[in-house]
Amino acid sequence: MLSYSSVCRSGSGAGAFFASILVWGVGMGCFGAVFNNFLVEIHGVTGTQRGLLEFLRETPGVLLVAILAALHRFSDWKVLRIGTACSLLAALLLILPAPFAGAVAVIAVWALGEHLVMPVRQSIALSIARDGRSGESLGIVTGAVSAGTVAGSVAVAAVFFFGSRLLGPGRARLLYDAVFALVALLLAASLAVASSVREPGVAKRARPSFYFRRKYWRFYVLELFYGARKQVFFTFGPFVLVKLYGMPTQRVAALFAVSAFITALWGGRLVGRLVDRWGYRNVMIWDTVVLFFVCLLYGYAKDWFPLPVATAVVCANYVLDAVLSNASMATNLYARTLSDSQEELTATLTSGISMNHVVTVFFALVGGLVFDRYGAGVLFAFAALMALANSAFALTVPKPMRKPA
Repeated sequence: MLSYSSVCRSGSGAGAFFASILVWGVGMGCFGAVFNNFLVEIHGVTGTQRGLLEFLRETPGVLLVAILAALHRFSDWKVLRIGTACSLLAALLLILPAPFAGAVAVIAVWALGEHLVMPVRQSIALSIARDGRSGESLGIVTGAVSAGTVAGSVAVAAVFFFGSRLLGPGRARLLYDAVFALVALLLAASLAVASSVREPGVAKRARPSFYFRRKYWRFYVLELFYGARKQVFFTFGPFVLVKLYGMPTQRVAALFAVSAFITALWGGRLVGRLVDRWGYRNVMIWDTVVLFFVCLLYGYAKDWFPLPVATAVVCANYVLDAVLSNASMATNLYARTLSDSQEELTATLTSGISMNHVVTVFFALVGGLVFDRYGAGVLFAFAALMALANSAFALTVPKPMRKPA
């Protein structure tokens, strides 16, 4: 998976970067596999509470431009390390017993670290790529995260499968603590690897603190659409599996592992090649056409099919959405074709993340209320309409006049 030598420039620090992202992905996979079950089993959250938690968890994304403005003299590599350190601290704090309010605060610290890593891992991947291989470089990043998620999800499934049999019922809290300790060890290793290089081939120039330009307006709108799409599936997709279908932690972790394995094996790299060969515009258009049908099936499978069939359908849709989510790299590559420098690109990607999180926090609150009052069907039907609107807007993106460097 990490066959990066033909894709990335020599001496660019690609090996350390991809290794760090791989280990980081294992930690994220462990955390993601237990997150929704942890909230339901330990804190008994409702749909409205889940939406409120997500609103607070995604607030660092809204503030990302301001946060990175304070760090604008730090290089992308240093921001990567700072973000990893924040999530490491949160994983350690989650081991300590705390009420729901305390857990929310710690999860916000986790989210801060996760959001700091988001834009810089994309911009570093683009900066180390050879000419004409940008999509594949982004695909390797996606594959590394997905491979890590496979390992992390399998580890969680094993911990809960064997741990519940060895310790007996009523010891779920101990198993969650063991997972959080493992996450902390993994993030510490990721931080150590990322700190082992001295930013080879990267000029130390100050990144613009704020960057909003008219030439990126389509990119910003696409990010708003992506924020709405991401929020519904990222937050309420796994929550549906736990709350409506009653999936235990080990089964959720196994599904996460299968989904990440498919993405790591061919999903991320394949989408990257499609972006390079078919163009970012075509990928942006057809990605959300497919997503329209995915959303409808996810929302109404329980009403249309017997429960065993509906369970299989939503699991398949979860995997398909994970593959489709890789198409967001097409939007990042579109932004690169408009940018004049690496610093401008990083600032633009950061601004885009903050903008899609404005929609994200709104949908977190409203989505939780809709879930409790009207059900998952209405929530995902709205997501399907947003997918069609995304495709229609992507048609306005000009066709590329030249192959991006």
